[in-house]
Formats: sequence, C-alpha cells, structure tokens
Amino acid sequence: MTSTSLIPTPIWFTLTGFGGVAVTIPAALAVAAWLAAGMRLRAAAEWLGALGLAGGLTVLTKVAFLGWGVGIRPIDFTGISGHAVLSTLVYPVIFGVVLINTPIAFRRAGFLAGLTFGFAIGASRVALHAHSVSEIIAGCVLGAFIACLFISRLEKMPAPTEPTPHPLLVSLSLAIIIGSLHGMHVPTQRWVTSIALDLSGHERPFIRARWHRDGRVKATPKFVDNLTAVHTHRPAS
Repeated sequence: MTSTSLIPTPIWFTLTGFGGVAVTIPAALAVAAWLAAGMRLRAAAEWLGALGLAGGLTVLTKVAFLGWGVGIRPIDFTGISGHAVLSTLVYPVIFGVVLINTPIAFRRAGFLAGLTFGFAIGASRVALHAHSVSEIIAGCVLGAFIACLFISRLEKMPAPTEPTPHPLLVSLSLAIIIGSLHGMHVPTQRWVTSIALDLSGHERPFIRARWHRDGRVKATPKFVDNLTAVHTHRPAS
C-alpha cells in the first residue's frame, strides 16, 4: 500500500499502531488504576463509564452497518472509527491525569498535545485507506468531546487528602504499557462482525464496496420507472 501524502507510509503505520485496542484499552485501564490508587475512586469509575460509552457507541455503529447495511452513503460513513475515538479520548486524558496537580497552563498544553496526537492517529487511518474522512471526523469529535467532559469533571473534584502516586511513576508506567504493546493486533473487527451476523441472522456482512454498488443499482430502476411513467402518460400525438 502506498500513501499519496508527503508523509512516508511507514510513519503512518507507526502512528496507527498507537491507536489500536491492544494499546489504548490497557493504557485506559492503567489510568483508571492510577486514579483509584490516588484515592480518586469516583473519577476512576467515571473514566471507565466514559470509556464504555465511547466504545459502546462505536461498536453500535459498526454492528448496524455490518449486520444491516445502516450507514450514510453520500459521505461514505459505515461506522465510527475505533482508532480515532480511542486515540482522541485516551491520550488527552493520560496527559490530563499525569498533569492534574500542575498549573492550568501545563494541563491545557498537555491536553492539547494528547488531542493532537489522537488527531494524527485518526489521519493515519485515512492515509492508509482504512476509514473514510467522515468516519474519522465522527470518531475524533466523539473522543475529544468525552475527553473534555471527563477532564473538566476531574479538575472540579476535591483533591485527595492522602498522598497520591508520583506523576513520574504514573508517566513511566503508562509509557512502558504503550511502548510494549505498540503494533500488537487484537481481532476486534472479526469479533464485531461475528456479533453483527449473529444479531442480524445474515450469512455475510455488508461491505463498503457492495454497499455502494447496491445503492447505485437501487437508484437506477427508480429513474427508469420514472421515465416509463412519463412515456406512459404522454398524450398521443
């Protein structure tokens, strides 16, 4: 596969490797664990809820398309990009949690750095032809919105009275998790496809190319029928 952008394809592959479920979910669970260890139990519970909400909405759109062909053809939308939503959700929150006790300027800069990194991962999915632009935009908007909501709530929560884990230790552990799991693959698409087929009762999933072809085929007879109706009702000369 060759990329048409100025950025070499290997760089896009490296970026996209940071957005997979094998990396982002363990990192997100580690964030929850560090929040709980720092006596922020409510924040940890809300973070897991936010993660579940983002993942649930993403899977729902994918199942709807794979099982029933539900999508938006004009903008080539077949489901929210998992890489985009998880990257723009997890990485900004990682920075937000690590920098929670720093001045607001550092917190905002870190959050924006994480968000930018998430956007770059989303762009890699388009560059590698894994998703359409609309699917990436949907994922980035959803992930960024939930991340902003969570961090704003986290910052308003009372600070723990007991000692919390040192930010350097939290950062190091998250870096080790992300670095060691980078590039690993989890067959989530196969699992989602299996769920979609079980729920819909279809033998084969809908695929993008056939979905677009079917849309064109269905549009043509309607046009022909309209022409036939015009000829049928035309006054005899």
